[in-house]
Amino acid sequence: MSSQDPSNILIVDDLPENLRALEAVIRDGQRLVFQAGSGEDALSLMLEHEFALAILDVQMPGMDGFELAELMRSTSRTRHIPIVFVSAAGRELNYAFKGYEQGAVDFLYKPLDPDAVRSKVQVFVTLDQQRREMQRQMQALERSRREQEVLLRELNATQAELERSLRMRDDFMSLVAHELRTPLNTLYLETQMRSLQLKRGALAAFEPEQMATMVKRDERQIKSMIRLIDDMLDVSRMKSGTLSIRPGRVELMGLLERVVNDLALQAQGAGASFVLAPHAPVEGWWDEFRIEQVVVNLLTNALRYGGGGPVEISVHKLEEDSACPAVRIDVRDHGKGIAPDFIDRIFEPYERGAKSGEPKGLGLGLYISRQLAVSHAGQLTAASTPGAGATFSLTLPCMETVQAPAAASA
Repeated sequence: MSSQDPSNILIVDDLPENLRALEAVIRDGQRLVFQAGSGEDALSLMLEHEFALAILDVQMPGMDGFELAELMRSTSRTRHIPIVFVSAAGRELNYAFKGYEQGAVDFLYKPLDPDAVRSKVQVFVTLDQQRREMQRQMQALERSRREQEVLLRELNATQAELERSLRMRDDFMSLVAHELRTPLNTLYLETQMRSLQLKRGALAAFEPEQMATMVKRDERQIKSMIRLIDDMLDVSRMKSGTLSIRPGRVELMGLLERVVNDLALQAQGAGASFVLAPHAPVEGWWDEFRIEQVVVNLLTNALRYGGGGPVEISVHKLEEDSACPAVRIDVRDHGKGIAPDFIDRIFEPYERGAKSGEPKGLGLGLYISRQLAVSHAGQLTAASTPGAGATFSLTLPCMETVQAPAAASA
């Protein structure tokens, strides 16, 4: 409410002619005058409106002015309204003293002096305008304070996110350097050794059997570097919305059997094994390369954090009555599990499950896998009980057509 809004004035008298005469005296553009012919009518108006001043006739049938004032002072909504009593009784009745006892700010005797009435009303109208202007300013200050608090929280959150991003950048650069240095150092040492053997004429080291072993070692190191670079490129493509999805008819169980066989030696090296639960063939419309990429990520993670226990892979149709509205692939390990407050974080880029020891990977696998699931209109979730392993679930719709994927969110 602005200071330009008119102030409300309440006049109470049982005689209509007195009400009309008094309104004619005090009416102007800064005031809205409300008339009440009884105390009951006056109370009803005060429940609906805020008043800058109430002018009450003392002598009224039923509830008189003093009784009305007493009721006004008994409730929080009306006790602040200034009261001016008006009376035609003689001064010898000492009504003025009783009126002041009831909390009146003034007492006027009839016949009223119009100039005096206007002057007194103007004082209270001015006070009301000032009070409302102060309220408006206080409300504006409070809104400004709340806005500043929100802005401060947003700035603090932005600063925290920026600091986290800087830490992630530094960690990422450190991880990239570490992960690339290991295979590069191995290749460099292999090259140095071969150069030394050639200089010494040790040609026996280059017999077909030895050469085959060398080539396999080189391939492993090169594949490791390619995998790291591919992961970084995938993240870049996801952020720019240029990651390609090429859907086609895929038989899921055949894909899983192939991946399990390909990773069997890796599982054996980790002292673990894969257990693929049998299931009837399941066909869907997916990008086979990308789905295989997700499955490989889930299985290698299960080997890494599964503590050497078996890794169980199972397939579930979500609605048995239909051909295949959706399918869920569960990958369960029996490792230490994941802390509840870390479940969501493991799907963020550059987050790794290992807290200590030598870093393994860039922490991009689960982030990329979830984005690939989303690109197929599916989802990737994790559930875990600390100490009892973890289960990763990839849910995919078995749709006939796949629309071009939207840009993945970073």
